[in-house]
Amino acid sequence: MPELAPHVVDVPVNQIREITEAAWLVPDAVVLSIGEPGFPLPRHVLDAGMACLDRDETNYTPNAGIPALREALAARFREQSGTDIGADRVYVVAGAQQGLHMAMSLLLAPGDEILVPNPGYPTFAMTSRLLHAVPVRYPLYPEYDFQPRIEDVEALITDRTRVLMLNSPSNPLGAVLAEDVTRQLVELAQRHDLWIISDECYEAFTYDVPHVSPARFDSDVPGQARVFTSLTLSKTYGLTGLRIGGLVCPPGLEQRMNNVMESIVSCVASPSQYAALAALTGPQDYVVQARAHYRANRDAASAILRAKGIPFLSAQGAFYLWADVSHVSGGDVRTWVRTFLAEAGVSFAPGTAFGSIGEGWIRIALCSSPEGLVEGVSRLPARC
Repeated sequence: MPELAPHVVDVPVNQIREITEAAWLVPDAVVLSIGEPGFPLPRHVLDAGMACLDRDETNYTPNAGIPALREALAARFREQSGTDIGADRVYVVAGAQQGLHMAMSLLLAPGDEILVPNPGYPTFAMTSRLLHAVPVRYPLYPEYDFQPRIEDVEALITDRTRVLMLNSPSNPLGAVLAEDVTRQLVELAQRHDLWIISDECYEAFTYDVPHVSPARFDSDVPGQARVFTSLTLSKTYGLTGLRIGGLVCPPGLEQRMNNVMESIVSCVASPSQYAALAALTGPQDYVVQARAHYRANRDAASAILRAKGIPFLSAQGAFYLWADVSHVSGGDVRTWVRTFLAEAGVSFAPGTAFGSIGEGWIRIALCSSPEGLVEGVSRLPARC
């Protein structure tokens, strides 16, 4: 049998899936290891997707997506980011992950380097490796509340660096980039002529702090703009299985974007697009209720961790808590979460799924019912 390509063999196991799939096999396990919204979808969203099938609108759409959805995504991004973009810069993609793959495909040649956060979402590194690029991890340290320091990022830039990957609100940390830090990171990219890919999957969920998109500080001049923004409806509206999101691109790349989209998926399934359109343009009760749910869960879990003396990062966004279990993990948190699942019936994502700085930490997903979350977090051993 011929061998697989070396760059595929080098893609690491996703430790989030590893522990979650193990938990799904444990009867009555409390699964707090995966970020999966658990609310029923609004009826008008389901109806829109089914109406598309009923009228047999199942042919190809334009590569970039149906015009109404592109405009709805652009309108939301204008509102959230404070930028003035048109629908011509928005591409409908099969979930944020395909959007990230698409952006990296445009920007990274074999051997190029992309700066990714440590801790950071694992597919940032996985996807770049699939494209023969080299992920270089910039540190986010606990002593600086996991905010990037400009000097730490700049020290890693070489003549092969092409892309700076940003993620705010952060998965796994729940950290939100401050406005001054965001501006300085864009200025850093401008100084070194780097592209920026900004993963803003959780932009709808911040708590007492604003979400600041790097696009706010970007140029709108073709040839000078450098920020790609990845959006998704998976987290905002719970449409994880419909695989639908948006990629906001710098101006002047329309034809190249169409070419790349055609070579990857051609277009997104039309029922998903019409469901997404209904989600964006219809009542927003789902988002309001979800934000309140995640915030209440954050506060409940934080109170338990505080009472147990377990250090954690106070989440400003997304729907995760980042907790320090080094008092029990023995320097191998990946093994510890498997042991804890077997003994206590609760799964958490190990911090090492997100990078070396995650050793000794766990990510707690706040998506479950309040009862399940409280029960699971309550089983954590107290810090003496």
